[in-house]
Amino acid sequence: IIAWSSYLARNKSIIVDLFQGQLRNTMTCRNNKVIQADGTHGCGHKNVKFDPFMYLSLPISYTANTLDDCLSLFCEEETLKGDNQWYCTKCKTHVDATKKIDLWMLPPILIIHLKRFKFGVTGHRSKIDRPICYPLSDWNLSNRKKSEGGVFPLYDLYAISHHRGTVSGGHYTAHAKNRFDREWYDFNDSQCRKVDKEKEKLGFGSSAYCLFYNRVERNHNAAQERTTTIRRQSISRPELWPHLQRDAVKQWASTRLDLDYTVD
Repeated sequence: IIAWSSYLARNKSIIVDLFQGQLRNTMTCRNNKVIQADGTHGCGHKNVKFDPFMYLSLPISYTANTLDDCLSLFCEEETLKGDNQWYCTKCKTHVDATKKIDLWMLPPILIIHLKRFKFGVTGHRSKIDRPICYPLSDWNLSNRKKSEGGVFPLYDLYAISHHRGTVSGGHYTAHAKNRFDREWYDFNDSQCRKVDKEKEKLGFGSSAYCLFYNRVERNHNAAQERTTTIRRQSISRPELWPHLQRDAVKQWASTRLDLDYTVD
């Protein structure tokens, strides 16, 4: 909460409200010269930081089949050793460590970048054409978000940026969903046409490069309409922060009223 308050003090804008979320980065000492009673290495010291993000850049492996597989790779615990050792303030030296990234707060508009371009240590470049299955609607991230409270993280896809070709030459196109007629459209240079999502095989493929999701909230009416609500954030209205645990609201004073913007 303190980290997000400090961030808003320096970076207050509609861009933050729409696109920016927060990651929890946990570093744990694994000093192999220190052994705990349970047999694990390390002094037990941990360092936790909260960092903002504009989009999630997810790795692709040749064993990944779904977008959730890619997200699991992103959140996978990483061991730092050798030249990548971490300085432990308790051990007062560089030690082996583990690094763990978790989703803490998710924004109304969630942008996913799939890391399809790979660069080797020798400078060789290649593209990963692994087909990935990604949800068109109801992408539930409740098990991924580690903070409590906030809006339920359920997302619908509304746009896809495609790259077809190789590293040395390719072509970008896009699919986007019209929020008025609920139909999908293909955008290819100056051409635009309505498409059938089944015939276009949207939701699976090797060309998807960037995915654009909007968080949906169901209205309690007869039509069960789905809307995206953008809550304008300010330091003085912490209860509008998307990730705030509701039982902590009383610790922060609200002094003025901000507006909510709703997008159908």
